[in-house]
Amino acid sequence: MSINTSSSDDIIYAVDDTPGATESFFAGLQHVLASFVGIITPTLIIGGVLGLGSEIPYLISMALFVSGVGTVIQARRVGPVGSGLICVQGTSFAFLGTILATGFTVKATGGNNDEVLATIFAVCFLAAFVEVFISFFISKLGKVIKPVVTGVVITTIGIYLIKVGMTDIGGGQWLLTNMPEKFASTSNLIVGFSVVGLVVLLNASKNQWVRLTAVVVAMILGWLLAFVLGIAKFKLGEFDLIAIPLPFKYGFNVDFGALIAFGFLYLITAIESTGDITANCAVSKLPVTGPSYLARIRGGILGDGVNSMIAALFNTFPNTTFSQNNGVIQLTGVASRHIVVA
Repeated sequence: MSINTSSSDDIIYAVDDTPGATESFFAGLQHVLASFVGIITPTLIIGGVLGLGSEIPYLISMALFVSGVGTVIQARRVGPVGSGLICVQGTSFAFLGTILATGFTVKATGGNNDEVLATIFAVCFLAAFVEVFISFFISKLGKVIKPVVTGVVITTIGIYLIKVGMTDIGGGQWLLTNMPEKFASTSNLIVGFSVVGLVVLLNASKNQWVRLTAVVVAMILGWLLAFVLGIAKFKLGEFDLIAIPLPFKYGFNVDFGALIAFGFLYLITAIESTGDITANCAVSKLPVTGPSYLARIRGGILGDGVNSMIAALFNTFPNTTFSQNNGVIQLTGVASRHIVVA
């Protein structure tokens, strides 16, 4: 397919364009690389703090599985569910505190790991109806969701992502939580800033293939540099070769106190997702006002709610729309929702 240059000089493939297989592979891979750490880190933190031990590999597998399924639902749309955009799904750090508090409460009453997970996933599943319910009233909020409001939300998200980005450059949230003495070491900073600098340099190229592969190339070279510096190592643990998704594998126990707390969190993440989807529309050169925009917001928030229910069903934590993938769209110029399948 020919490159789309009619809508914007910055966009190589627009939202409804269908790139070739090679372009789709590289564009899709870059979204995975940009979001992979964000998808698995909440599970690593929760598993480590709550002492879930041998369950962690399975929980990570389910986090990745549901992220893939949820992202396809968001991009391809299933009826009214989905924004029709590249809205990569993963667990927001906003849920961590409440998830950990719920887990500790169950442990304090003598609950084992299965009971901890059964309670967390049950309340995550039921509370997700709050976000589903909110989505049906988005059109009523058209007078409130104005460019000034969404602009403030997008700016706030951008400011928050500065912290996230600098944390990743320093070694990541897991390292900061578990081995703070090694955080922001010289080797970590060298690798982090080298990758950032290379992404910026490659993205400045006028060659579409250089720009399309900028994130992949930079991350591969960054990994090789990390290997040379001794901070990247191969290590295989003992775990099942294949993790089978089993609905409510750990059971279903409801804690009504936690249910209320999670309901408020879903309300907060719905507002956050509104900003993320608005930013996605902006970098994809789509309208950020009017009926089509509100329809995308409604479908996206409904998608977040439905995907969070799917997440709880298949034993992982609530899903929400990630912010960092908007940056990948802007860097690569590929806004096509069809690359999500790749």
